[in-house]
Amino acid sequence: MRPGSAAATLFVLALAVPGLAWAQETPETRVEDIVVLGTPLREQVETFADTVVAPPHGRGPARWSARSGICVGVVNLQRDAAQAMADRVSEVALDLGLPIGEPGCSPNILIIATDDAPTLTAALVERSPNAFRPPYSGSSRSRLQLRRFIESDAPVRWWHVSLPVNSETGAVAVRLPGYDPPRTGVMASRLTTVIQNDLRRAYVIIDIDQAENVSVRQLSDYVAMVAFAQIDPDADLSGFPTILNVFDNPTIAFGLTDWDQSYLGSLYGAELNRSNPNAQSGAVAALMFRERRRIEDDRAAELEDAEAE
Repeated sequence: MRPGSAAATLFVLALAVPGLAWAQETPETRVEDIVVLGTPLREQVETFADTVVAPPHGRGPARWSARSGICVGVVNLQRDAAQAMADRVSEVALDLGLPIGEPGCSPNILIIATDDAPTLTAALVERSPNAFRPPYSGSSRSRLQLRRFIESDAPVRWWHVSLPVNSETGAVAVRLPGYDPPRTGVMASRLTTVIQNDLRRAYVIIDIDQAENVSVRQLSDYVAMVAFAQIDPDADLSGFPTILNVFDNPTIAFGLTDWDQSYLGSLYGAELNRSNPNAQSGAVAALMFRERRRIEDDRAAELEDAEAE
């Protein structure tokens, strides 16, 4: 399968879906970040990092690589809304240190709005099944989870495709059909590995009717969160200040919260070289804890200064 060909096929198929209007933005409200009271910060962070992540079985968390870059495609929104969403998702990519593709690039983050998400999703998977579950190890979540993706009744559903690669060279690190076995290099020790998991495609499908109570900015930031991290769609995150709760509480945030930004920044900043996938998630949590503690210390210092004046 030629890189990008499946995504291009799906992009053409998506264009055939009738256009939809986008509702006007709802008033934008931002409240202070609040996490469950009485829980130590380290426990909060570790619980969040462990709950939110959903890589393929036996794999550590994947992330986009600066080698491949990001190309965002938005289908079925009015032009202004589509451009605003593509710009915002691209802005988050730049904040994470990821390069953006030139105009006309083949989308590797494909965002589709529709008034019949289950039917559209089923059609996309039936049309190009290997685009969603490529025939190599570590590419995606299970067939059962793909079925749940198709049948979901959530306002937004998403699916990631990843590829194990050599972190030093970018060479493919799994056996691909029709190719010779990979050469991945020598591991530094039993505890570390040169293999990392790179995101290669993300499909995000929006049920336009269920998303009408949030603003374009809120929806765009929600989409960015699920596009740049392998978020578990079934995770209970009600105790955390994250944009992922926006459909249950549209006033929770104007966009990505400090908590969301800390998680994404830690995911893309952590050293994911541990052989144990759980240890890789632990590295993300450890970096996020240090970032959140720094933020809390800074806020405490600002409060002390304000009280002293």
